Amino acid sequence: MPRAILCVLDSFGIGGAPDAVDFGDEGANTLGHIAEKCAAGEADKEGVRQGPLFLPNMDMLGLGLAAKAAAGTVPPGLSEDHKAGVWAHAKEVSKGKDTPSGHWEIAGVPVSFDWGYFPETEPCFAPDLIEKFIEEAKLPGILGNKHASGTTIIAELGEEHIKTGKPICYTSADSVFQIAAHEQHFGLDRLYEICEIARKLLDPLNIGRVIARPFNGENADDFQRTGNRRDFSVLPPEPTLLDRAKEAGRKVLAVGKISDIYAAQGVTHKIKASGNMALFDATLDAMDMAEDGDLIFTNFVDFDMEYGHRRDVPGYAAALEKFDRRLPELVAKMRQDDVLILTADHGCDPTWKGTDHTREQVPVLCFSPNLHKASAGGRETFADIGESVASWLKLPAGPYGKSFL
Repeated sequence: MPRAILCVLDSFGIGGAPDAVDFGDEGANTLGHIAEKCAAGEADKEGVRQGPLFLPNMDMLGLGLAAKAAAGTVPPGLSEDHKAGVWAHAKEVSKGKDTPSGHWEIAGVPVSFDWGYFPETEPCFAPDLIEKFIEEAKLPGILGNKHASGTTIIAELGEEHIKTGKPICYTSADSVFQIAAHEQHFGLDRLYEICEIARKLLDPLNIGRVIARPFNGENADDFQRTGNRRDFSVLPPEPTLLDRAKEAGRKVLAVGKISDIYAAQGVTHKIKASGNMALFDATLDAMDMAEDGDLIFTNFVDFDMEYGHRRDVPGYAAALEKFDRRLPELVAKMRQDDVLILTADHGCDPTWKGTDHTREQVPVLCFSPNLHKASAGGRETFADIGESVASWLKLPAGPYGKSFL
């Protein structure tokens, strides 16, 4: 029985979302703009990378064609020389451009409801919410209480946090309540504990995620976020691909933050790793664990967290190139009837205004030794990805989307 390896390159959009204007993102194109900067020499950085964007393995699987179909042009450095697998480009129908919306839709459950958000005011959190949070979590107070970039607000308030014991609470354009705290001075378990309290208080507001953002260091010059981030998500509103696989007795090996995104629903094995290359290694290890009919599902978060949100074009380009260089390792471990699908959950154009996600189409690159070279064209929903995996694994079909394999 075949296996499936589903890899989400977090935020690797390819532009062209038909509803981008509704999100203030008309013209955003993560891949296209990175490629343009690389071609112009504006993404050259000593010790990081040089020259045009070089992604020969994903290009061979149809990345250039998917980008052209989505946004109208082949990005510089890519081509129309499709040599293997099935490529497509997919639109998102969910109402948000956030991580849960994109991932749930990929797994066959589009988000048809509106998430709760916090206003772009300072303070941004309602006084009664914070009062309850402080009381139930037994805190001396909080810091932040505004929209902010995570690294910026930790540099700004980290020292005060250490002195006072007050956690740093902030949000973004996504449906999130983020809590940053020092792993040693505040305590990692204590951070997780107060995140669970916040999760309970935020359920009535329909906030998608509470995110624990632990960090280390002793002053603003050396504060660093650690790999112990944890997302406390609401449950998906309906059974996903993961639930169908688990119900059928298959292993669902969730690598990285996948288990957090689905609130562990449908997950049989949770595999943690920090950093794209460690996540790649963990995916290879999961392939050794996977048996007939199993699903391996990995999120490569650094594209989004380390480079997209930080508007780091050279870093994003270098991360893509490192991932691409390692793809042959994954392909070499595949069985004859395995399928590999590379895709994304939204965009995060590092050339765009602000620091938030961007509404874009995503690439869908599928490879199996048993697949003929083909195009699956434009997909009207990310749910087609999950339904294709379900079909490949001989699982029951879901109510949304349809298989293109």
